[in-house]
Amino acid sequence: MPTVLQSLNQSLHDLMASDSRVVVIGEDLLDPYGGAFKVTKGLSSRFPDRVLATPISESAIVGLATGMALRGQRPIAEIMFGDFLFLAGDQLVNHAAKFQWMYNDQVRVPLVVRTPMGGRRGYGPTHSQSIEKHFLGVPGLWVVAPHVLGDPGALLTQAVLDQDAPVVFIESKTCYGRDLIEALPGLVCVSIVDADAPFPTVWWRREQADGQVWCYGGMTPHAIEAVQRLEREEGLLLDLVVVSQLSPVPESHVRQVVTASANRVFCVTEEGSADFGWSAEIATRLHASAQDAGRSATVVRVGAEPHPIPSARAHELASLPSAAAIMSGVLNCF
Repeated sequence: MPTVLQSLNQSLHDLMASDSRVVVIGEDLLDPYGGAFKVTKGLSSRFPDRVLATPISESAIVGLATGMALRGQRPIAEIMFGDFLFLAGDQLVNHAAKFQWMYNDQVRVPLVVRTPMGGRRGYGPTHSQSIEKHFLGVPGLWVVAPHVLGDPGALLTQAVLDQDAPVVFIESKTCYGRDLIEALPGLVCVSIVDADAPFPTVWWRREQADGQVWCYGGMTPHAIEAVQRLEREEGLLLDLVVVSQLSPVPESHVRQVVTASANRVFCVTEEGSADFGWSAEIATRLHASAQDAGRSATVVRVGAEPHPIPSARAHELASLPSAAAIMSGVLNCF
């Protein structure tokens, strides 16, 4: 199986080969360097006129890419570290996400902003954050996250070609080198998509489960470990639900999973701090869906500690959510 990085890189090569509107723009993308995490490696050699290396200005990168999108191209902008999305926040939130309405539905902004996110690499407090929650809930702005249990390249292709709105595409640093996973023992995969939530949610389910773990992106490997260990060590059977569309909230997916199962216990985990985050929103939707289905729900949230991420490895790992933390959260529900 390919790795997450290989899947994304192949998608970029295929996109640029098949559609001349696709342009890649960002810092240090040119070969032989090929980007800080090598996702864009080889592109500038094959498509030298459509891979643009820029100065270090995230606002300028996203602003220029927004203009390209308005003119009919399909730009893919790379922000080298997700922490610096804040520097492009004005372009994303006050411009790209609003132009469709500001110009009376006469324009579209088919822009994808790719960026690596998350810690566990010892990069320190300003290069290790998971700040995507600050962009959730912005009208007109989509936030999508690939993971090891899906097809990252297909998700990127969908974001570039099928969306006529700006997409922030969140890639986990620690998942780049991981192989994609096709199967989980004892679980059957159900992929959920619909018109309101076109980016898939994958529900790895059992005939009878004691509860569910919900996650996205870089927390997926930790959630897999937690589910497997809970079965092996505690005899608890958990479903795993992995969401790729973070915003807008895929409410129809949440309702479908809750309605089609009898689960009352839910653990929702994210790598960022849980306060005011994705897990809080999903927890609210799970409670509401369970209530509509005529049953109560116990929902626990697992996230990072609410302080800057340390540089020292031991302290960094202690501050970020782990499989053990997910297990503890689940066990506290019983």
